[in-house]
Amino acid sequence: VQLQASGGGSVQPGGSLRLSCAASGDSYSAFNMGWFRQAPGKEREFVASISWRGTDPSYRDSVKGRFTISKDIAKDAASLQMNSLKSEDTAVYYCVAGQGPYGTNRYTSGYYDVWGQGTQVTVSS
Repeated sequence: VQLQASGGGSVQPGGSLRLSCAASGDSYSAFNMGWFRQAPGKEREFVASISWRGTDPSYRDSVKGRFTISKDIAKDAASLQMNSLKSEDTAVYYCVAGQGPYGTNRYTSGYYDVWGQGTQVTVSS
């Protein structure tokens, strides 16, 4: 399966963006989904994840209440709605997919074996 992320761009602080992730190839309806991001000079970090059923979302503390992850099982697609964006949200965002038990490993990059190409999100006034 391959993932294609889209929806990145530039926005002012307080603005919103919606990232989308579409799958091609084999169906990834049974994959747990996630988003990671990497800012210049920083480590890649977990942003959000959701189970293959589209339930049990998880978020890093700094985005809770602002970001919402969702999964459309029928369309083999996932999205990340980002509201109240801050300058510290500026990064390249990657959609990811993984199989196996959806436990505490959901927060680690090594759990996900399929990665999209990344989309740039820039928050600046």
